[in-house]
Amino acid sequence: MTTMDTPAPASARSQPLAPGTLAIVVRLGLIACIGVLLSSLSPGFATTDNLLNILRQASLLFLVASGLTLVIIGGGLDLSIGANLTLCACLSAAAIKSTGQPAAGIVVALGCGALVGLTNGVLINRVKIPPFLATFGMLWVAQGIAYWFMAGQVVYGFSPAFRFFGSGFWLGIPLPIWVMLVTGACGVIFLSRTTIGREVYLMGANEAAAVLSGIPVARRRTLLYVVSGLMAGLAALIYVARLNAAEPGIGEPLLLPAIAAVLVGGTSLFGGSGSLVGTLLGAIILTLIVNALNLLNVSASWHPFVTGVIVVVAVLADAAVNRGARR
Repeated sequence: MTTMDTPAPASARSQPLAPGTLAIVVRLGLIACIGVLLSSLSPGFATTDNLLNILRQASLLFLVASGLTLVIIGGGLDLSIGANLTLCACLSAAAIKSTGQPAAGIVVALGCGALVGLTNGVLINRVKIPPFLATFGMLWVAQGIAYWFMAGQVVYGFSPAFRFFGSGFWLGIPLPIWVMLVTGACGVIFLSRTTIGREVYLMGANEAAAVLSGIPVARRRTLLYVVSGLMAGLAALIYVARLNAAEPGIGEPLLLPAIAAVLVGGTSLFGGSGSLVGTLLGAIILTLIVNALNLLNVSASWHPFVTGVIVVVAVLADAAVNRGARR
């Protein structure tokens, strides 16, 4: 006879990978396959400089998509992240140029992003406007304010101190990559190691159960939208510092890739499942695909089409998984 304290046989201890772990392994394998393919297409792909450049490009996409990931896991949706980034970029650039102080731009960008996120949260959780309609409307509001504020102008030419934020290096690694790693680690700890993080998953998986458990769902979701806005503001600072310019259309091309990164990373549009690690891998996969298209001399006009196809495939796969889970 065996007791509860008796170690199980080695064969019994061998367990298949958990679904979340398996998904991460699959995405890592996909990244490796794409990397091998690109290395065969271009001998210069596997150089340190090129790989760091790929991670730097993926870092911006991850910052925008990370806040969206939290919102979707919690059962919401934020279509305003690209327009929010645009507004943050324009206002912060103007603040830096008028004051000469990068700190002023940082405060303005983060404050603007948080304010837009808070407005989304109030409209959705207090006024009870559906997330799609509220954030779609905010997309147009933020974009319209940015176009009105800039009046067709481009703000450019920032100090080296500010530009270091987007194009500088620390220990030989671009600063945006460090920002991505730090914010990603904080997000992973928040979701996996805090009570609120676990509540976020329950809210997305079963809102009724979350309410019955005493979770303040409205306040928690509002917090997620504020965090999403803050991440848009942070991404705006890095984007402006990298480009050394800000204009009213700067964030428009980022919405679809951000959604794609979240879905390719395995976060379900139905809420309740997903991870920031998956979103990071999704951002890297999309960046590698764009590089592959460039190496194959595919016209840039086809890039949105490819991204759209990826989004559709990811949504169909997500829907199929959810149908299977309900059976």
